[in-house]
Amino acid sequence: MSAPTRDATLIDALIAIVGAAEVLTDPARTARFRTGMRFGNGPVAAVVRPATLVEQWRVLQACIAAHAAVIMQAANTGLTGGSTPDGDDYGRPVVIINTMRITGLHLIDAGRQVICLPGTTLYDLERALAPIGREPHSVIGSSCIGASVFGGICNNSGGALIRRGPAYTELALFARVDAAGRLHLVNHLGIALGDDPETILDRVERGDFTAADIAHDPSRAASDHRYAEHVRAIDAPSPARFNADPGRLFEASGSAGKVMLLAARLDTFAREADTAVFYIGTNDPAELEELRRDMLGGFATLPVSAEYMHRDAFDIAAVYGKDIFLAIRHLGTDRLPALFAMKARVDAVATRLRVLPRHFSDRVMQAASRLFPSHLPARMIDYRHRFEHHLMLRTSGDGIAETRAYLAAKFPSATGEVFECTADEGTKAFLHRFAAAGAAIRYRDIHSDTVEDIVALDIALRRDDRDWFETLPSAIEGQILRKLYYGHFFCHVLHQDYVVAKGYDPVALEEAMLVLLDARGAEYPAEHNVGHLYHAKPSLAAHYRALDPCNCMNPGIGKTTKRPHWGA
Repeated sequence: MSAPTRDATLIDALIAIVGAAEVLTDPARTARFRTGMRFGNGPVAAVVRPATLVEQWRVLQACIAAHAAVIMQAANTGLTGGSTPDGDDYGRPVVIINTMRITGLHLIDAGRQVICLPGTTLYDLERALAPIGREPHSVIGSSCIGASVFGGICNNSGGALIRRGPAYTELALFARVDAAGRLHLVNHLGIALGDDPETILDRVERGDFTAADIAHDPSRAASDHRYAEHVRAIDAPSPARFNADPGRLFEASGSAGKVMLLAARLDTFAREADTAVFYIGTNDPAELEELRRDMLGGFATLPVSAEYMHRDAFDIAAVYGKDIFLAIRHLGTDRLPALFAMKARVDAVATRLRVLPRHFSDRVMQAASRLFPSHLPARMIDYRHRFEHHLMLRTSGDGIAETRAYLAAKFPSATGEVFECTADEGTKAFLHRFAAAGAAIRYRDIHSDTVEDIVALDIALRRDDRDWFETLPSAIEGQILRKLYYGHFFCHVLHQDYVVAKGYDPVALEEAMLVLLDARGAEYPAEHNVGHLYHAKPSLAAHYRALDPCNCMNPGIGKTTKRPHWGA
């Protein structure tokens, strides 16, 4: 049978399940689904958008029967291409199953836990929990761009909150393909829903279960209960958290789309009612490391978050992240996903017209941001001029007095100072930090005449690494126009974006940097999917093989072979 005929038969089967309007085959309509935010692109036979869990299950059945490669996708906000194809050499039809139409969640155990469906975003969960004084594992950051709850679970995303660690659960409902190519539904939610797959899926989607149906097994966790103690081990010669940590790989958790996650049961957390933000500036990176070690090793109450930003990242974010800062500040996180969707549609039209400049929407948004006055507090701008390294420290409860007394005794020092933020300053400080995440991309797009590309590294340093701030060899330094360092400092997780000068090879540059990181005992990626940019470490590759021995789901992830059998 020819490939076109085979594809047509599969397309007909998919249309019969979800309707023609939700089976996209036109390359112009599939572009935003098959193209990653930073990386990943390739042709697909179809993008399918089921509306129910039963439809999602039936779509997967049709794809497996047709021997298609299946790529699971939610909000497609990842940075390493993990939810998009990579190239056109899969040797079989590629189908993206996008789950964002299947929304909903069910609060259980008085809101202390939640059952989430595939299209539930972090913002959806934040909004549902706010009235009862609780919050999800991750807040702001990814939630601002409409990231899904499932994305965090499947990709070991860490978030910014020190006490909570990576997104994690051992309670999930998922579909997997066994070594013989047979599809199975696995119900490890801890909820009695029957035995028939479609009955199980329909009941969990509707919330058709009672408290009596829900088991509370102490041996099964719905979050990483060990992390707060784990991160305090400041003399351990290993990172606190990273993508391939075998202690945090369990079925759907860390699966990166090698199973089809259908429902996840997660812990929620009491919202911190009383918080304070301290803004620290210093010209000596060792001073921040001493602070980190003192607080993790000796404080009775761990801080809520500790976000680092280098002066250069501060500058780039102030200019090229200003529109995102203003959008979050004035429109709120609930409207931001719609803004990004509109941006994608504008770019798609601009690409088809070919008369508008590349990155048209980015250029418009960048120009518009210049019309607004300075958006950062005066004290932050003053610290930018005086200090190279910036730390935003959020504490709560009894930790406020403990932190205030410690910082008062430590600062001012010969190289640093601190101020306690007003509520407005604290909010703006953290918004500015999170705006840095997309600022390098905007800089690249606006300055494409002088920029080759970005090398974006997401690294986890050893917990005992005192020399955390990077010094690059001159041969590497000379290839880089701008360096942006920012991250979750107390966890020793850093995002390091390098703007590569025109004419240099970003891939070769990245490989050289990874050699340096290996020598330091760092792990990478720290909290993003390995996608198509990183080789999966042995523990992660073994996890993938165990979940998907036939390599049907998200083939090619972690730079493994895209063919039906796993490579070495």
